[in-house]
Amino acid sequence: MPSRFLLALLILTTALLNGCSYFKYPDIHKVTVQQGNIVNQEMVDQLRPGMTRSQVRYILGTPLLMDTFDQDRWDYYYSIQRPSQEEVREKITVFFDGNILSHFSGDYLPSSLKKPDTDGAETSEEQTPPSPTELEANAPTPVQ
Repeated sequence: MPSRFLLALLILTTALLNGCSYFKYPDIHKVTVQQGNIVNQEMVDQLRPGMTRSQVRYILGTPLLMDTFDQDRWDYYYSIQRPSQEEVREKITVFFDGNILSHFSGDYLPSSLKKPDTDGAETSEEQTPPSPTELEANAPTPVQ
């Protein structure tokens, strides 16, 4: 009788230890987790004030978040978690005035607004990004 009790205890202990992450096995594959909309610099460079909602949706895809109370704001989020690395999060918010793109903000700027590298020399004065009206004045009109 005591041998059955010891056998049951041994099986129970083995099952519990297998369910836990008590032992770290080096050959276990960890998955890269991607969430949200992939937005890159080429996509942002195509955005121009004056575009319609359908043109923006064609370039960036369906937004991850559409505010129920503010229909003129679309949010695009993207995160990726690679094994043994820090999580990368990127976001861009697009604002409309009616059916027309007025401006956008987020982790990406259009390439035309980025200041070129000056071989490591830093300038003492910071440039402020142009306002949405300045962007709109310099942007070509979209073809519908």
